[in-house]
Amino acid sequence: MKPRRKSKPIQIGGVTVGGNAPIVVQSMTNTDTRNVQATIDQIKELEDCDCELIRVAVPDMEAAEAISPIKKGVKIPIIADIHFDYRLALMALVAGADGLRLNPGNIGEPEKIKKVASAARERGVPIRIGVNAGSLPTPKNPKLSIARQMVAAALEQVKLLESLDFDLIKVSLKAFDVPTTIEAYRNIAKKIPYPLHIGITEAGPPRTGIIRSTAGISTLLYEGIGDTIRVSLSAHPREEVIAGYEILKSLNLRQHGPVLVSCPSCGRAEVDIVKLAEAVEKELIKITKPIKVAVMGCVVNGPGEAKDADIGIACGKGRGVLFKKGRKIKTIEENDFIKVLMAEVEKL
Repeated sequence: MKPRRKSKPIQIGGVTVGGNAPIVVQSMTNTDTRNVQATIDQIKELEDCDCELIRVAVPDMEAAEAISPIKKGVKIPIIADIHFDYRLALMALVAGADGLRLNPGNIGEPEKIKKVASAARERGVPIRIGVNAGSLPTPKNPKLSIARQMVAAALEQVKLLESLDFDLIKVSLKAFDVPTTIEAYRNIAKKIPYPLHIGITEAGPPRTGIIRSTAGISTLLYEGIGDTIRVSLSAHPREEVIAGYEILKSLNLRQHGPVLVSCPSCGRAEVDIVKLAEAVEKELIKITKPIKVAVMGCVVNGPGEAKDADIGIACGKGRGVLFKKGRKIKTIEENDFIKVLMAEVEKL
């Protein structure tokens, strides 16, 4: 894995993004922001699975004003998602937004952009320049690839904010196409010092969306690119947070909650290992501390194949072996597999 790209750290509420800070996992609510209680309830669900930043849609003034009461009911920083109307950005700042996500280019007149930048600078609130492949401005050079058009659009907006003496900047360049996204981030990572928020936009429902997102996000993180991530899914945003942490754990970039090791099952298995692994996975969702748990379908090879697991079971017909770090502890009956395993997890 390549060393992580050094970026200029910024503060979004109490969360540091960039520099030497851990890679941040964030999501976006899918509630109507104007429905304050529903939005608070969903953010609290996300706090429970350790979402670190949350973005809310701000389509009108009522939604912008709702940020104030929402902030009173939650703990994590709130980023206001703004499009077109600079007055929504100004109201979101007044309401206490910890960050803005916007494209300065679609705000319009320079004087309006200047007002937003000035108000954000006074409050120390960062702005994320969000460029999406599906909503690019007319390119000055149509011969450029989509990725390079994305980079050119982002750089233009960065220069605009810098000309207004504003440098609390974060940048994202997202596309549905994974190679396009990777090319764009590789390119811009060499050109600016600001932190990068990475993800694959409109990735789809969980089954396919997690795969597509992982392909793009993991590649960039392995190359040392990325300071915050969002796994965009057509699902409850809780699933985005869980998937985000799994990506970071798989690359040894963050330790967060349990890691479940389970075999794919085969003709040697004498129990329904798929059903058992799914049941254990549901139980482990309640655990927040890092621990490695194994569910193996073969008594002969199980302890050896998962010898680095903190605790695990290797299952045989009607009974199995409980093991720690590859060392067999005791034999347990099939009906007690989950109960005994989770009791040991709680002890650890």
